[in-house]
Amino acid sequence: MHQAAMKPATGSRWWRIGGALLTGLFVAYLDRTNLSVALPSVAQDLGFSGARFPLMSSWVLTIFLIGYALANVVGGVATRKLEPKTVVMASFAIWSTATLFAGFANGVAVMLICRLILGIAEGVYWPQMSRFVRDWFAPDELSKANSIIQYYGQYLALATGFLLLTPIYDAFGWRTLFFLTGAIGLVLIVPMYAKCLRPRSEAPFAEPENLAAVVPLTFNAVGGWAFVLLVISYITQGMLFWGITLWVPMAVKSIGFSGVAQALASSVPFVAAILFAIPMSMISDRTNKRVLIAGLGLMIPGAMLLLLPELHSGYAKLGLITLALGLYASSYTPNIWSILQLTARPSAIGSASGIMNGVGAGGGGTIAGFMVGLLYRASGSYMLGFTVLGGIVIFGGIALLASGWIVTHRKPGSSVSLQY
Repeated sequence: MHQAAMKPATGSRWWRIGGALLTGLFVAYLDRTNLSVALPSVAQDLGFSGARFPLMSSWVLTIFLIGYALANVVGGVATRKLEPKTVVMASFAIWSTATLFAGFANGVAVMLICRLILGIAEGVYWPQMSRFVRDWFAPDELSKANSIIQYYGQYLALATGFLLLTPIYDAFGWRTLFFLTGAIGLVLIVPMYAKCLRPRSEAPFAEPENLAAVVPLTFNAVGGWAFVLLVISYITQGMLFWGITLWVPMAVKSIGFSGVAQALASSVPFVAAILFAIPMSMISDRTNKRVLIAGLGLMIPGAMLLLLPELHSGYAKLGLITLALGLYASSYTPNIWSILQLTARPSAIGSASGIMNGVGAGGGGTIAGFMVGLLYRASGSYMLGFTVLGGIVIFGGIALLASGWIVTHRKPGSSVSLQY
């Protein structure tokens, strides 16, 4: 009766839920990457250019991820019983305000505080997307829903964000860039969420609202040792993703790209991720080999990045980075959240998502952000950091395959095992 009553609302759920959250994540990634675009001017105006640049830039770029890591874990657990719609609206309003105020920063301390608030609010926000996916879409729709909400929202922003933000930065300066990206969230996204998103009580696939209160959050509920290995793999991918994303504008500049060419070169790896996603999604849907595809999506790109020292042309380096990032993103990212949602208990989805994303993206990204910056200071090359990341994600691919082995042997012949 509950699901039958929901048919009129769920007919538009791909637009109302999926489309709204895709748009929101697109803007969220603009808020994350605006500093990477504006970093040279921010460093000069706030007094950390010159010899202080590598270390202080690492702090300014990665303090977002420190707050993000903590808030994903704490927020995923703390918001387990709260209404997802309320949480995403409040989170978006908080970090948009912080982004806007960052434009007024007259010292590095203010910028650090604003970026920390951004990370905390976005960290609370992220687990809610998995709650929306699990509540509003059927098990056989999870890969498609995760791709629309998380994958395309994320990579469309990265593919077009540098192209959109760089001309604004060049024409109006970094302060206007922060004012604009912060205002978009407050003026457009929060009102859109209020209108389009629906309360959990109307979701067709949600558990009874009192179930989270009576089902304890245990080690087995989040997936047991298979979950631990899943998190390890996610740490390595977080290092790869953020190690490249935070530094890519500076990295492509260091190998010979500047001006418009720098913006284009920064975007190309993420354009490849979008283009590769269609065939890789088709392969995943037809084979149901999510773990194998995602595991190879770490190991093969990792091996590619190990070849960077053998290339001397800037175009060749960019081409290899583009191919590696495109293959990794299209193979790993759409599948990993479906894997989690199929192995964790429904009542633990938000908490498990927060733990995995917090420790993986936040923790791994923080380590990688500093690592690439410090290796650049030591060697004068961003490529050394990218090469080290390649070796690390090969280990992550092995961990993910081991996680799949545990689940397959724990639940032989089950539908979850086959889809997993």
